[in-house]
Order: sequence, then C-alpha cells, then structure tokens
Amino acid sequence: MRLPPLPADEWDDRSRQALKGLLPRDRRNPEGAGPAMSTMVRHPDLLEAFLEFGVYLLFKSTLPARLRELAVLRVAHRANCAYEWEHHLEIAEKSGLTPADVAAAQSGACADPFDQTVLTAVDELAEHTCLTDATWAALRDHLDERQAMDFVFTVGGYTTLAMAFNTFGVKP
Repeated sequence: MRLPPLPADEWDDRSRQALKGLLPRDRRNPEGAGPAMSTMVRHPDLLEAFLEFGVYLLFKSTLPARLRELAVLRVAHRANCAYEWEHHLEIAEKSGLTPADVAAAQSGACADPFDQTVLTAVDELAEHTCLTDATWAALRDHLDERQAMDFVFTVGGYTTLAMAFNTFGVKP
C-alpha cells in the first residue's frame, strides 16, 4: 500500500470537514469513512473538491442509476480496480442490475442493444478518449444532451477514481 489510510491520531477538523459533502457527521472519522475516504483525506483540499464532483455523479446526475452503475462497473473491471468494483456491486444491485448485467460489465458483451452501446462507449472512451460518431448517435437515441454529457463525465470521473485507488493501493 503506497498511501495507507490516515491514522486516527492525525485526523483533525479539516479532515472531517473535507468529508461533509459525502458523509454524515457520525461517519467523518477513520472507522466510518472507510479505506478510500480515509486515504483520500490525506489531501483534504483535493478530496473536498473531487467529492463535490463525485457527489454530483452519484446522486445528482441526469443519468438513470442503472445505466450509471453499468458504466461504473465496466470502468472498474477494465481498470482492474477491486475497491471500485466491490463498492459499486451493492449500488448496482440496488439500481436494478441483474447478475447477467454484472457479467456483461465484465465481459463487455450483452444481448440488450442499448446496454451494449453503454459498454462499447465505456470501452471507446477508455481506449481512445473519444466516442465514434456511431456510438455517440446510438447513445443519443436513448439519452438527451445532458444525459450524454453526464455519461462521458461519469466514465471519466470513475476512471480517475480507479486510477487513484489503484495507484494508492486502496483495497476493499
């Protein structure tokens, strides 16, 4: 582990304040915050800024939760990010993903045409940092302009988290 969670005796008011956008007061501590946030809190200014974006992606985005979680699981699988994968499995289930959907996020292939478009879009963004015209058009057949923008930022945001978690050594 390159960056372990911040030890309890090093948490201060600034550490707890950085988590206010995501966690209730009683979880703004080393035990309640979990391994990812307890590691990220080592840089409270960065954490606070990124959490504002992350809270938008997870709770305020125009994307349907099921679609968001299918994309996040595909990102996590492609990045081999165990923390992101494990953390989002439960969210995915609550968002309506089935075991077959989870398997599709791993394999990159599924029978549903729109779900396949979502998986293909994640792959294209990961490989080329851009969507082909055909994939963009297929997304736009089902998503309005803001949803399509939210989709791209969701893939990018969760890719950034996966890179950080993998680099810092955050484990589930």
